[in-house]
Amino acid sequence: MTDRQDSAYPYPRTCPLHPPKEYASLRAEQPITKVTLASGRTAWLLTRHEHIRQLLADPHVSSNLAHPGYPLHFDAPPEVMEQMRPVLLAMDPPVHTAQRKMVIPEFTVKRVLQLRPRVEEIVDECISSMLAGEGPVDLVEALALPVPSLVICELLGVPRTDRAFFQDRTNKLVSVDADPQERNSAHQELHAYFSELVTAQEADPGDDLLGRLVVKNRETGTFDHGELVGMANVLLVGGHETTANMISLGVVGLLENPDQLAKLRADPGLAPQAVDELLRYFSIADQVTSRVATADLEIGGVLIRAGEGVIGLSASGNHDEAVFPDPDRLDIERGGRHHLAFGHGIHQCIGQNLAKLELEVVFNALLARIPGLKLATPVAELPFKDSMGVYGLHKLPVSW
Repeated sequence: MTDRQDSAYPYPRTCPLHPPKEYASLRAEQPITKVTLASGRTAWLLTRHEHIRQLLADPHVSSNLAHPGYPLHFDAPPEVMEQMRPVLLAMDPPVHTAQRKMVIPEFTVKRVLQLRPRVEEIVDECISSMLAGEGPVDLVEALALPVPSLVICELLGVPRTDRAFFQDRTNKLVSVDADPQERNSAHQELHAYFSELVTAQEADPGDDLLGRLVVKNRETGTFDHGELVGMANVLLVGGHETTANMISLGVVGLLENPDQLAKLRADPGLAPQAVDELLRYFSIADQVTSRVATADLEIGGVLIRAGEGVIGLSASGNHDEAVFPDPDRLDIERGGRHHLAFGHGIHQCIGQNLAKLELEVVFNALLARIPGLKLATPVAELPFKDSMGVYGLHKLPVSW
């Protein structure tokens, strides 16, 4: 396992259905290797499932973006870094522990199941709008983006009168057509909106996630106003684009594997297994597993020194042949729930139960209501996006 500082990362995907080809060769030949990032910083890449899990469970690593050794792809000016408020994903214990403990009850299986009827209504409304016109339809715009956006509105207590504004701004954040200034304006407007929403909840808490956090926070003092605003932003960013990407890519995965599509259509009860397999297969985000060592540690026989950056490539770990036989084959009956799509350890995605619910409802509803669903554009011609390890589709034309 040699030090390959001449290797530049990230490696681009050449096909939306498969991870970068370099991952397989690294797993076999150099499972732990050093690379250079666009920022000029170096980092260790971990490509095997067992090594990534070890990293994410190690108490001697940090998620602090401001740490000088953190594997940032682009360096922000010092004044910008100083202004950045830590958010849950970039916090370390004990602050992270206290804030996560406050939020986690909002995402239990029991709490999420209470949202299921509303999620089903949202999905059915979007599909009905699709069917009201003639194909082809862009599934990203018609279903993949609005579903998670509207679910987050429901979760955070966004008033129905504000949802058109909310959807418009969230769509601009992820739109390929939005220029940087437009995207930045949308971000600022949403931040200001969340600040006003938190202020309203502080004055009169509602029976929703933000309202309940405000009430609990009066007893614990865990959050200040800005941290509650940051939490709302984290839920938006963490639950919107990644779920939208998974909806569109999941549809492609099923349509390109008709035997698996037939199994799910014949038995909708397979949806939970299908969702886990699609999450393993596509592994939407690779960069949430970035860390910096706070003490010397050894992984896979390699010494990683304090202050060095480390990136655990979840897409590679999820295609590790030692854990998932024939990993490039989609098999909705695989039963591989120990995938890394939601991370592992103390930063494992708190919204995974909600994301799985949304995906289950979407895939079953699409197959039931549009049995003739098909791609209107060949996979090789789909506008695939790879934004620093976050994978998705800009558009997905479908017909029926």
